[in-house]
Formats: sequence, structure tokens, C-alpha cells
Amino acid sequence: MQKTSWLNYRRVKCGMDRLSSTLSALADPTRRAIIARLAAGEATVNELAAPFDMSLPAVSKHLKVLERAGLISRGRNAQWRPCRLEAGRLKEIADWVERYRRFWEGSFDRLDSYLDELQRDGKPDHI
Repeated sequence: MQKTSWLNYRRVKCGMDRLSSTLSALADPTRRAIIARLAAGEATVNELAAPFDMSLPAVSKHLKVLERAGLISRGRNAQWRPCRLEAGRLKEIADWVERYRRFWEGSFDRLDSYLDELQRDGKPDHI
């Protein structure tokens, strides 16, 4: 019987690991549009809601999902609460994807070599 690691136990107990939480939050196109807007700078809920055909409470629900995922934070400035992008989680996704980019580049390099070999010899060396 395999011993469950503390990390796996923590993931199951907490429901989702950070990467899954972040990717889940970004699965919605409205939330991705909000992230894109916040990349240009802080914005209020009203400013973020303006381009969408939805109620302020609906936009607030999207913001709560993004906030729980650690993608945005909300501050307090007098009477308004500006939202700002927290780009650290996006870096985690970029780092995760980078491993697979290197895998695919290596695969394509091997394919290029194989195709070059076929063109040179008319057949591969190992056949």
C-alpha cells in the first residue's frame, strides 16, 4: 500500500492545489478579460463591469473567484476598493507550462533530425 504524502493529503483536504485553483479561475472568459484589464492597472468594480452585459453582483462573483485564486487583490482607498492584479500566480502557470514547451521543442527537434535523415538518405538509418 502506497503511503500518502503530506502534500497529496493537503491537496485532498483543501480541495484543490494552487495551480488547479488558478487554472480553474482562468477557465472563464469573463475572468480572463478582467485579468487582461487589470494588467493595465488598478480598476474599480464599476470600471471592470463596464464592458460586460451583466450585473454588478455577477461581476463581483467573478472577482471573488479571482481573489480566492490569488490572482487579484482588493485595496481600500477612501470610498472605493480598487482591484489590482497579483501576477505571481500567473508566473506559476508560466513556469508550469514552460516544462512542457521544452518537451515539445525537444520532440520537434528530434522530428526535424529524422526528416533531415530521410531526405539525405532516402531512408532512416535504423530500418
